[in-house]
Amino acid sequence: MSPVTNYRAPGLLINGQWRTGRHAMTMPIVNPATAQTLDHLHLASSEDIDQALEAAQTGFDAWRQVAAHERCARLEKGVARMRQKTEEIATLLTLEQGKPLSEARAECVMAADLIKWYAEEARRTYGRIIPARLPNSSMQVHKQAVGPVAAFAPWNFPLVLSARKIGGALAAGCSIILKAAEETPASVAAMIECFREELPEGALQLLFGVPAEVSEQLIASPIVRKVTFTGSVPIGRHLAQLTAKHLKRITLELGGHAPVIVCADADIDKTVAMMVAHKFRNAGQACLAPTRFYVDRSIEGHFREAFVSASHRLVLGDGMASSTQMGPLANARRVAAVRDLIGRSVQAGAQSHQGSSPESGFFVPVTVLTNVAPDAPVMTEEPFGPVATLTPFDNIDHALQLANQSSYGLAGYLFTDSARAVHRVSERLEVGSLAINGMGVSVPEAPFGGVKDSGYGSESGIEGMEAFLDTKFIHHCI
Repeated sequence: MSPVTNYRAPGLLINGQWRTGRHAMTMPIVNPATAQTLDHLHLASSEDIDQALEAAQTGFDAWRQVAAHERCARLEKGVARMRQKTEEIATLLTLEQGKPLSEARAECVMAADLIKWYAEEARRTYGRIIPARLPNSSMQVHKQAVGPVAAFAPWNFPLVLSARKIGGALAAGCSIILKAAEETPASVAAMIECFREELPEGALQLLFGVPAEVSEQLIASPIVRKVTFTGSVPIGRHLAQLTAKHLKRITLELGGHAPVIVCADADIDKTVAMMVAHKFRNAGQACLAPTRFYVDRSIEGHFREAFVSASHRLVLGDGMASSTQMGPLANARRVAAVRDLIGRSVQAGAQSHQGSSPESGFFVPVTVLTNVAPDAPVMTEEPFGPVATLTPFDNIDHALQLANQSSYGLAGYLFTDSARAVHRVSERLEVGSLAINGMGVSVPEAPFGGVKDSGYGSESGIEGMEAFLDTKFIHHCI
């Protein structure tokens, strides 16, 4: 039996039980490689959301009392199940999101690694002892779970971006309601099912619904004490306003428009191979994707020829085919948006170097834009697709000036053997994460987050764990 025939839309996970959403609306789940409907997703009603909120409180009351070592052990059992079901989860992800199966497997592995790291960190949520001011007294700082969490994760990396939130919240002792993306429901549901039987009912819940309805109802509830969101800048601003109204903490990981500074002493062949693979991973639908390439003028021609040639050699197709190196965009909306952005940028004077793409499905050709003005649409708007720009620079300060003009500040990349350039860029490039002669800007044990319009707060690392904890000072006089 084919994987498509096996595909079934999941239900909602509320209070430990899978159930069908009771909203009047349903949503088609579409295979982006073929534009064919896989199934229809039943969405959460207001009553479903209320029940999830009530269960989140009882789930928190039970889960917060589980000792840290036991929380770690239970989460690690769920991680072990994830690893056993990698092929099943990855297949679902490719069918509903489009990325090549090899990338889907890698995402499942990364999601498991994230939750495992957080599980281990549960045993290291340290407070501290402060020297007492008075005789027969003690002063201590304790770290305690903040409370029920409302989390919102998008469709581009639905496993990893959900795992960052699930792992941190549960390891800290919080309960969590995850509103995952309606475009990619089955893969996230399969991941969550790996943990369900290890947790109290209500500790981990999954909703799909009309985004505005779900977010407004969850954030307004006094039960929810923490909000975490990954997505676009406009939606991030809106959720920040909602949480501010209710004085709730929020972590925002928003868009990116990552600059890549390539100095004259860089290894061009190595840099091109690495950046082509990284740029067009997931069809460029990544907030950390290297996009704005600033190349030393002395090597710009050589770099441009090599980069365009390598980009156009990529094999586009259905993610289930072993030969595919880049899959489709996730939906028809993204195709229209990316084509429009390219068109407006060409009208503004940019020169387009496009490859070929399949005629069916949600594909956009790999596109490299040169002769791009600093205020061209593609330089000010996040492409979130298979589009890169190449711009020459005269010296490292010129490169930094160009790179920092963007309102985004999530990730950045530098290729050089110059210690001076490394120091200069490390100090002055306005980003939350910087990779030098590599592409590793996101790992479980290090913080990941942005500056400027790319959001605030961090996920992963001890900073990500801290986001789900309250700090309490205790002064005890005997």
